[in-house]
Amino acid sequence: MNKSLSLRHFLLALAVVAVWGSNFVVIKLALGQMPPLLFATLRFLMVVVPMVFLIPRPAVPWRNLAAYGLLIGVGQFGLLFVAMNGHISPGLASLVIQVQVFFTIGLAMALAGETLQRVQWLALLLAAGGLGVIVVHTDGSTTLLGLGLVLLAALSWAGGNLVSRAAGRINMVAYVVWSSLFAVPPLAVLSLWVEGWPALLAGLQHADAVAWAAVAWQAWGNSIFGYAAWGWLLSRYSAATITPMALLVPLFGMGCSAWWLGESLPPWKLGAAALVMAGLALNLLWPMLRQKLLKRPAP
Repeated sequence: MNKSLSLRHFLLALAVVAVWGSNFVVIKLALGQMPPLLFATLRFLMVVVPMVFLIPRPAVPWRNLAAYGLLIGVGQFGLLFVAMNGHISPGLASLVIQVQVFFTIGLAMALAGETLQRVQWLALLLAAGGLGVIVVHTDGSTTLLGLGLVLLAALSWAGGNLVSRAAGRINMVAYVVWSSLFAVPPLAVLSLWVEGWPALLAGLQHADAVAWAAVAWQAWGNSIFGYAAWGWLLSRYSAATITPMALLVPLFGMGCSAWWLGESLPPWKLGAAALVMAGLALNLLWPMLRQKLLKRPAP
């Protein structure tokens, strides 16, 4: 595999993380016109149709696809959309959801017996400190309910990570498309039950081109393009080369939210972001740095 990114491939990776980061602003725009669970239902429906008729089903058990679809569709995005419907700002949501990294480690420890290294403990403490800053400063734009829902969404994402890991090396786009089959029905039922038919009908009737573009951006930009391009890059470069780019997602999320929606960035919010990002960076980059140090010949 190539060791360093070419400029063209760097720009492709940057485009992916820009899509994933700006996605939180897109979510907020759509939620201004339709209920959150309806929005989630349409998002995954647009992932399924027409792609499920064009891409073969990946060679994984149906129960694995179902588990991933429920965890990511209902757990991650369903809860995230509900949280962002007036309970947490897009910028902070893009930051807090990244603690899925530590939830993934925790679940792996509980289920697979993996151990936490000392550096990972430090990384966890840094990220927890950032979350603590957010808790202290909850206000009208970010509530404890919103923070809790995003943390549950991050936990669901972590569960989805372990489920997809169990699936092995597969075509991730096909995996996302076929697993989405299991996200649509429960999201539709929950939308009808929680939000009610009048709200669903009003959301569909009053949604304008911006709302439908947001649904398409979620489905085709975030899922199809994002996973396809990211998987393509990972097939040509080492994970150590590609995965650090994901650290830019919260930066794009907070930056786009401040620029497009006017979300304020007071010192406490920047401090919380710095702590969480430092924890994420330490957890991601330290193993790579340690491996390089071990390979360095003794003087």
